[in-house]
Amino acid sequence: MQRRTPLRPNRRATLLAAAGALGLLALPLGAARAQDGPIRIGEINSYTGLPAFTVPYRQGWQLAVEEVNAAGGLLGGRKIEVISRDDAGRPDDAVRIAQELVSNERVVLLAGTYYSHVGLAVADFAARNKVPFLAAEPLSDALTWTKGNAYTFRLRPSTYMQSAMLVEEAAKLPAKRWATVAPNYEYGQSAVAWFKQMLKEKRPDVEFVGEQWPALGKLEAGPTVQALAAAKPEAIFNVTFGADLSKFVREGEQRGLFRNRPVVSVLTGEPEYLEPLRDEAPEGWIVTGYPWDQIDTPEHKAFLDAYRAKFKDFPRLGSVVGYSTFKAIAAAIEKAGSTEPQAVTAALKGLQLSSPFGPITFRASDHQATMGAFVGRTTVKDGTGTMTGWRYADGANYLPSDEAAAKMRPAP
Repeated sequence: MQRRTPLRPNRRATLLAAAGALGLLALPLGAARAQDGPIRIGEINSYTGLPAFTVPYRQGWQLAVEEVNAAGGLLGGRKIEVISRDDAGRPDDAVRIAQELVSNERVVLLAGTYYSHVGLAVADFAARNKVPFLAAEPLSDALTWTKGNAYTFRLRPSTYMQSAMLVEEAAKLPAKRWATVAPNYEYGQSAVAWFKQMLKEKRPDVEFVGEQWPALGKLEAGPTVQALAAAKPEAIFNVTFGADLSKFVREGEQRGLFRNRPVVSVLTGEPEYLEPLRDEAPEGWIVTGYPWDQIDTPEHKAFLDAYRAKFKDFPRLGSVVGYSTFKAIAAAIEKAGSTEPQAVTAALKGLQLSSPFGPITFRASDHQATMGAFVGRTTVKDGTGTMTGWRYADGANYLPSDEAAAKMRPAP
């Protein structure tokens, strides 16, 4: 019987190394390519539903992605690739798209959405599928509080935050009788509820004498203005935006609704909504907005110069939101040192970064960013609506404490 000679240790090591190499070639080639290939981000928004905001928003994130990739990409040279889809403003479509992006396109993170009910639907999908989701625009407080989850984060100041900013100014008005008008869905309902609660806390003498709840995008200006006038308010809180805002402003001016009657209004100072009104923009409304041509901080100037050079146009608020959303995504992935969902989610908690509005932080307690808004009054200059007498309201100053926010969130 022939005796077999045992392999020498060095030969055995060589054979094992070769076998290991063959295994790596046979199995993880695709994984190796994924590790070296682009980092795919799934982006969802209502491009056909509200182009006035979402087109500048898309240009903003395109600029951010271009800057990140031109600087060498992420994680040692991997470029960002964005797979963008239109949800048409429908929650069901947004969830279906999110599933396709995660399952078929293999995106590592979801971002975007505009309408609050759409953002809430995608947030629920993110929680069920354990995929990080950075909500860019939805303002519903439920997104980070009563329906908040471990995987959802929000960039823009919420309805609570913007209502608190405006209540500071509204409380200084002599008006005691108030009326409200808002689109009848989550965003409008939340904004009105917080405004009423916070104004009453500061001014127990005020009362709300009328409410109008037009369907989103279907405001009937004549009856709405007539009903508000019939309530005889001394001041009005407005939450309409987009085409509804334009109809409300024009009809209200024609019928004298705003004559000697202060109006406090969310979002109306944003160029997306003032620009379409041109010289019909209201005078003297107290608003949150974005006076893009009057901000002279270094962070904003750098953003403004880059944006105008690329698009030959001025930025809207959506541009800042899109830009900051993808800068935050890039910062989170670099901080995580990985595209693994749990690592990116953990990195977003407490993430700090610079934005065109200055430094912002995503709070670990409720995943809300501290981005603020500009508060001032509307006016018309050179035939176009703009803001005057404005100040920057830092979002960190208009949030409940970490402890109070944590109590509003569902148990983990």
